[in-house]
Amino acid sequence: MSQNIRPRRNFYGRLKGKTLKQSQKGYLEEDLMALSPGPVTWDENPGRTPLDLKARFDGKPVWLEIGFGGGEHMVHQAQQNPDIGLIGAEPYINGVAMLLGKIRRAGTDNIAVHAGDVRDLFDVLPENAIDRAFLLYPDPWPKTRHHRRRFVTREHLEPLAQVMKPGALFRVATDIEDYVRQTLEEVPRYGFDWLVERPQDWRDPWDDWISTRYEQKALREGRTPHYLTFQKT
Repeated sequence: MSQNIRPRRNFYGRLKGKTLKQSQKGYLEEDLMALSPGPVTWDENPGRTPLDLKARFDGKPVWLEIGFGGGEHMVHQAQQNPDIGLIGAEPYINGVAMLLGKIRRAGTDNIAVHAGDVRDLFDVLPENAIDRAFLLYPDPWPKTRHHRRRFVTREHLEPLAQVMKPGALFRVATDIEDYVRQTLEEVPRYGFDWLVERPQDWRDPWDDWISTRYEQKALREGRTPHYLTFQKT
């Protein structure tokens, strides 16, 4: 397939939920464009020219969060790591609006936001550009016939591997045991090693972890979080 032929990609999941508050509409209208990582969509960038991340983040290492939910983890990491740049990809516009509000309140200036499909972002990220990636409580797609919709499939993992640097870390958090199984089966196939020596390595959260609203819901409902760390070879 030619690089410049737009692929046919099915999208599953919600793009919008409850009616946005007036303040959230303001965040989207006033802040989103300025926080773009660059031209990502096919309409903006039909030639799929790679993004200039060095210019966007002044040469800082770049981290990527895939599906950032309400954005609490992204803002936490941005505050704790001002010497890195973060890109978040999230198609759910309510979550994008929540993140923009958190960015305003926190005053962080090292976050870029792609309000859309991460596969479009993968198209234009340079190879070996990402130093760390996060996949935190992704949509579980629990029905067996829907497992192909999960992120941990070739369609997503192959381009993720291409944009991550050798030695880069990929963190996955989920409370769904079958998602853990599929993650451990699929991720190593694309050039990642699972970093584990003892049960605490997947039972205990990372030292810099902040519990998200999705995790709190899982705990309330009696599900056990798993914290998986992989390293790009």
